[in-house]
Amino acid sequence: MEKLLGKTALVTGASRGMGRASVLALAEAGAQVLVHYGNSATEAEAVVAQIRSQGGRADALMANLAAPDGPHQLARQVRAIVGDRLDILVANAGISRNATIEETTVEDFDALFAVNVRAPFFLVQQLLPIMSHGSSIIMVSSLAAHAAVGTLPAYSATKGAVDTLVKHFASALGARGIRVNAIAPGVINTDMSSFAKTEEGRGYVLGMQALQRIGEADDVGPVAVFLASEDARWITGDTLRVDGGSKL
Repeated sequence: MEKLLGKTALVTGASRGMGRASVLALAEAGAQVLVHYGNSATEAEAVVAQIRSQGGRADALMANLAAPDGPHQLARQVRAIVGDRLDILVANAGISRNATIEETTVEDFDALFAVNVRAPFFLVQQLLPIMSHGSSIIMVSSLAAHAAVGTLPAYSATKGAVDTLVKHFASALGARGIRVNAIAPGVINTDMSSFAKTEEGRGYVLGMQALQRIGEADDVGPVAVFLASEDARWITGDTLRVDGGSKL
């Protein structure tokens, strides 16, 4: 499958979890990929090595997206590698805090919005000069943006903001031929969803899903390929749920 042959792609938070699955799927589809990481250098280099061993083109880039200038630094690194053309941006990097309203601190709240909302906003802003007709921006939302799931009020608010940005970005960039969409995963078996590894957590998750298994990161990667490809050429401004039929 080489439907993205000749394309360039950046995936943030790509050293593990859904980001890793997405960048591997994009590389398998033929794209040259940039593997962004914040802290996990060893894991990011392992992803790059895996892609290169299979004949793909990949590079690892480090940037702290919690910092105000993190997106700007990352964009400069991207330009240094791909030049004046980026076809695909998957803004996957994110953090979560499991806390009630009473337990949420100002520091936690600000950190969540810095990484989950501010960083993708300014990364899009900084990369727009090298994106053009046919480019695809994919953001990562969540089931928690449109349904109450656990004690995640502040995190859920960031994902609601992502859904709003998708509509505004899609409207603003449509005239340039740039599509903007989001993937909204349900509970996925990653480090961020460790509660689903307990019997109680697994029971809770399966109780709200139509499909009776825990989602895997590999369930998300192919969806990123679809949204980035010509197969999704008439889809923009949308949030695609990838959640096994959760909270129907």
